[in-house]
Amino acid sequence: MEALTTLAEFTAEAEVPEAVRAKTALILADTIGAIVGGADEAEVRALSDRMAAGSSGRAAVIGRGMRVSAGTAAFLNGVAGTTLEMDEGNRFCKGHPGVHVIPAALAMAGDGVSGSVLLSAIAVGYEAAARVGIATQLRPAMHPHGTWGAIGATVAGMRLRGMGAEAHREGMNMAASLGLSTSRRTMLEGGTVRNVFAGVSNRMGVLAVDLVDAGYTGDSNGVGEVFGRVVSDRFDEEALDRDLGAPWNVARNYFKVHSCCRFNHAALDALEVLLAEEPKVQSGELASVLVESYAFAAELDDVNPRNVLAAKFSVPFAIATRIATRSSGVESFSAERVKDPEIKALAARVTVREDAAMSAALPERRPARVTATLADGRVFGAAVETNRGDESDPYGEAELWRKFNSLTARVWSASKSEAVWEATLGLDGAVTVAEYLGLLCE
Repeated sequence: MEALTTLAEFTAEAEVPEAVRAKTALILADTIGAIVGGADEAEVRALSDRMAAGSSGRAAVIGRGMRVSAGTAAFLNGVAGTTLEMDEGNRFCKGHPGVHVIPAALAMAGDGVSGSVLLSAIAVGYEAAARVGIATQLRPAMHPHGTWGAIGATVAGMRLRGMGAEAHREGMNMAASLGLSTSRRTMLEGGTVRNVFAGVSNRMGVLAVDLVDAGYTGDSNGVGEVFGRVVSDRFDEEALDRDLGAPWNVARNYFKVHSCCRFNHAALDALEVLLAEEPKVQSGELASVLVESYAFAAELDDVNPRNVLAAKFSVPFAIATRIATRSSGVESFSAERVKDPEIKALAARVTVREDAAMSAALPERRPARVTATLADGRVFGAAVETNRGDESDPYGEAELWRKFNSLTARVWSASKSEAVWEATLGLDGAVTVAEYLGLLCE
């Protein structure tokens, strides 16, 4: 597959521009915030304690102050980073490359690696993962987490080890066979095994790099075979090398401030507009809420989610908890909120419908319209054409800092959070990776 060869040459050899490294540093900072916040969840703490007890090494379990083997750290940080649904993503590949690449890159980065090399490795790993995701039309029953992410993790690790283009191609072909057969139902039903999918991809990335180093091989067209015949029947090979570097996929990412599935965000953004214009639209006055959006959002129609994960994939719950709590942050998606009678009653009054014209606008736009009917019969509405947080309507650095600080405050002191934020954004300059990794594990 010539396109894969070209992509491998690019990921092994490309000079990563300074602006791309700067954007990658912001993605790294945002992902670390998601990891630290997620590390404080009860099941993540329990899993970390169990796995750290049988592991030794120098890699950091971020937010827990533990050092374990590279594979264990990559897995645990990947799990933590997806648990709160606050990790960044990329709408063009319909997934989350950052959290599939960054934990593995941090776990494999040696003390002698420079900050620019680490950021470059993350950027090319992100590029490889995103391009395979863009080229692939996964079967509808599959969840994208845990599938093509291992390819990005592998590429980042190989770049850190200075491997050449041939090794990059071999590693991508091998990593293609190390993905999961993920179920989309896990996110809809609240099956929390879904939260480990990205962790497995990071662990498989570490393994694939070691396998390449040891002389193992994959099939000659592993990427095309797996993503064109096994998990999908459609694979656009040309997407692997089309317009490489113009732009980089890290430049087309999105960030999240709502602590739930991205498919909820357009509706929440429309609701923000509505509430700003009509503050009287509060839970006690509402008779009903109609949300019209694209097909992926319309699928998230569970009015009575059984747990926190299911609530994060429910448009009715997201709308209800935002109105009731006046927030869409982490604390608005908690076990307490899922059981809250007021939120449950309000969610039952929310209807979600697909608008075919909105579905046709994907992936360039992700529209939604929210219409609220009050008990006295008055009707108010608002609509948005895309989600906030992507390159067409980005959050400012100050907004991302506030998000980072709110997540890391669950574990770290204010001074520690500020130090990590500044060190992450300064990785391309004076901060060394040795200092940086030490700071993450303090």
